[in-house]
Amino acid sequence: MSNITSKEILEHMVNKLNSIVDQAWNKNTKRLRITKHSKKWWSEECNKALTNYWSTRSLNNWKIFKKVIKDTKRAFFDLKIWEVAEKSHSPWELMSWINKQKFPATEAIKHEGQPCLMLENLWNALHSTFNTALHRQVNTDVFNKLSLKPIKVWAPFSKEEFRQALNKCNNSSVPGPNKLTWRHLKIVLNLDSCMSHIVNIANACINLGHWPNHFK
Repeated sequence: MSNITSKEILEHMVNKLNSIVDQAWNKNTKRLRITKHSKKWWSEECNKALTNYWSTRSLNNWKIFKKVIKDTKRAFFDLKIWEVAEKSHSPWELMSWINKQKFPATEAIKHEGQPCLMLENLWNALHSTFNTALHRQVNTDVFNKLSLKPIKVWAPFSKEEFRQALNKCNNSSVPGPNKLTWRHLKIVLNLDSCMSHIVNIANACINLGHWPNHFK
């Protein structure tokens, strides 16, 4: 049973959660220097092979470095393709790896045989098309004949329901201002105690009819 019985307690719990995430982020992250030459597939093994070549400038170490690069890139992209195929099932994510295609030529919207090249003409075309019943008489008595349905209580979230929703979230999505990605959240919520707290917060938002400021 949730012990979040007021909006003040809910706000306190959410702010405390945010504080914990922020502390974990500041403790475990490091600043990276991103340049135009930075590559996502670059690994520590690549660093070691390159450093080894720089220290010796030998042809053999250059060949070793090139092989490490090739193997690292293949492993990285094979993993990405597997994730797209088996997890996200979104082949469009691979489109950024190929040459961009030009969009086909488009035509302007036509209204009454004339192209809508100005914003005012476009507005008039859309307005006259979709608001044709604007001033027509409407008989509202039909609403009085509808039978009233019993009021239903919102069913509380379950842990399984929460996990099913979370599994559909993309691990590669960009994190929000709190720096918490879906991948991190999935790891945290594998712990049953953490899942219980999150579900309690979600249910409290519904029961109290309040959306915490931090979530906005």
